Amino acid sequence: MTFTSSVPTVAPGRVSLYEPGFAADPHAAYERMRGTYGPLVPVELAPGIPATLVIGYLQARRILNDPMYFPPDPRVWEQQVPASCPVRPMMEWRPNALRNGGTEHARYRSANTASINAVDQHRLRAQVEKVAAESIADFVTTGSADLLTQYAWPIAFRILSALLGCPDEIGARIADGMARIFNTTDAHQGNQILGQALADLVALRRRDPADDITSRLLAHPAELTDEEMSHQLVTLYGAGIEPLTNLIANTQLKILTDEEFSAGLHAGRSTVRDALDTVLYTDPPMANYCITYPPFPADIDGFLLPAHQPVVISMAACNNDPELTRGPAGISGNRAHLAWSIGPHTCPARSHAYLIAETAVTCLLDALPEMDLAVPAAELRWRPGPFHRALESLPVRFSAAR
Repeated sequence: MTFTSSVPTVAPGRVSLYEPGFAADPHAAYERMRGTYGPLVPVELAPGIPATLVIGYLQARRILNDPMYFPPDPRVWEQQVPASCPVRPMMEWRPNALRNGGTEHARYRSANTASINAVDQHRLRAQVEKVAAESIADFVTTGSADLLTQYAWPIAFRILSALLGCPDEIGARIADGMARIFNTTDAHQGNQILGQALADLVALRRRDPADDITSRLLAHPAELTDEEMSHQLVTLYGAGIEPLTNLIANTQLKILTDEEFSAGLHAGRSTVRDALDTVLYTDPPMANYCITYPPFPADIDGFLLPAHQPVVISMAACNNDPELTRGPAGISGNRAHLAWSIGPHTCPARSHAYLIAETAVTCLLDALPEMDLAVPAAELRWRPGPFHRALESLPVRFSAAR
């Protein structure tokens, strides 16, 4: 396995997931993959970084529910991958629940779950409503806004910082590091920025504990070290800022561009929760992830997966697998999607993410019910990267309030 920083050349027979063309229309790419390769596709995540992309729903469920043969530990794989590799920070081993199995996974997950479940959801909803109102007030008199940078991102950033007891200065550095890692541009430096900022947050909460997730993690009987603490927070921030921002933005885009769905929403035939699930089904903000590294060659339906090579689940493609969506009911009201993963690594903060996104979208619709895209939908640009489904901006216009 090699990595080169020169002009990228995709290995013969492999599909590139890192080029702008894939980000512009991934669903067309998934359809081509399905016709050419079937449910398991040879891809490159970055130049010279091969992987298998799982686009079959049944195959994905089998892999995600089999941690013995498909563990999430990448330590053998990363020995062959330099630190400068742009996707390594999203994939490398860390002492946290995401990248471990067995007893260590249970230890880390118990601490995370207990700390997250202690969040008061009534208080959380009130916090989101407050931040949403303040964000809307900043642009409501102008008649236009970028909902990504002026609404979705501030809500995700400020709410997660409040939940984790993180001051704005540290939080800004964390968000900067996470954005670099997700974009796979300058990801190595982003990893360094992120690591130092999280270490500062852990040190602060050891000195001055409060009623927040970070302090509860520190006080948990698992007795996490400072290094382990930082890497639990990597997972929480990684799942909390970028994907949540994009879930809010992508759901609003769905409402703005699907006239039939928007009409049903305003008429009360569907709900904001339905809109969220539709997006999580058809265009989830984490499109390709849930990475495992089989320690031995693994046979899946006659396809041999190499040992210690990444196996990436395409939640976007699996959710749209014709084997799953076939039938008169389609996906309407269906929440069997893989956007939160399944098995032992299911997202422990699913209910909190739903609450934040649902409240954010509802507040925006209540404040600005008459809103339109400021540019044709075809002109919206999507950020390149193998893992996320993320807009560069979401410009809208509306009648300015006095």
